[in-house]
Amino acid sequence: MAKSDMLGESLWDAYSNKVTTLMNNPNHQGEIFEADAQANGNKLIVADFGAESCGDAVRLYWEVDPSNDTIVNSKFKSFGCGTAIASSDIMTELCIGKTVQEAVKITNIDVEMALRDDPDTPAVPPQKMHCSVMAYDVIKKAAGLYMGVDAESFEEEIIVCECARVSLKTLQEVIRLNDLTTIEQITDYTKAGGFCKSCIKPGGHEAREYYLVDILRDTRKEMDEEKMKAAADAGAQASFEDMTLVQQIKAIDAEIDESIRQFLVMDGGDMEVIDVKTSEEYIDVYIRYLGACNGCASSSTGTLYAIESTLKEKLSKKIRVLPI
Repeated sequence: MAKSDMLGESLWDAYSNKVTTLMNNPNHQGEIFEADAQANGNKLIVADFGAESCGDAVRLYWEVDPSNDTIVNSKFKSFGCGTAIASSDIMTELCIGKTVQEAVKITNIDVEMALRDDPDTPAVPPQKMHCSVMAYDVIKKAAGLYMGVDAESFEEEIIVCECARVSLKTLQEVIRLNDLTTIEQITDYTKAGGFCKSCIKPGGHEAREYYLVDILRDTRKEMDEEKMKAAADAGAQASFEDMTLVQQIKAIDAEIDESIRQFLVMDGGDMEVIDVKTSEEYIDVYIRYLGACNGCASSSTGTLYAIESTLKEKLSKKIRVLPI
């Protein structure tokens, strides 16, 4: 089939020569039969996977030597577009000669890179990147069948962008480390969202559990909250002398509430901070006694000494407490 019969010329130019060749002349298309595998003393694995996004499907055949878990032969059947055929063909080629444990580490990025004519030019247009993802998924399915485990057990992290194999953890870390604020920046740093774009926001060709817009929003919110908390903590831990007047009064009130007020209230009294004045030598804290404390003999002796000693110990040695 001629190129012009399949696609417009400009779109066709987005495919590598390897892709266009394997579309029509795949090297590993076909079946492996149980009888042939058994005759060779090997185990046959047949795995199926379908892509909901486009309706394509692939069937992967592995002939595995059970003595060392090596894939000695591999074939495929693809029910879908030419890109799916080319991706499946390269996938089977990458599997042959590897152990099952090695093959499961093959990613869609490996498949797409193997389809390139040169390392710097993508093999397929962005909207076709999901075809190589299907190859990755069927490998996991085959490995799971051979090893008797769930295919999802091979996925160590939550993958948000399957085209670029970018995990949720990586996206969160990159946003934080580089203070990213836009989806375009995320794509520049990680390639996530740069291919089929279904991971950017709802409404793409395939529904996702996580979207870049949500991850960016939630991570930025966490970053802002952490900055606010850090600023508050820094203010609380700052030298009392360096605080603003409002901060000093709040700090004094907090210390009085924690260490002093309860004893005054027990005797029917209370107190309030009226003002704070700072000089080079002293920080004068002006207070007013309330209730039973007002006019009490100890308000200018023992009680005053206890209040001043507590504030000096907890806040600053320069504090003097002056009742008015």
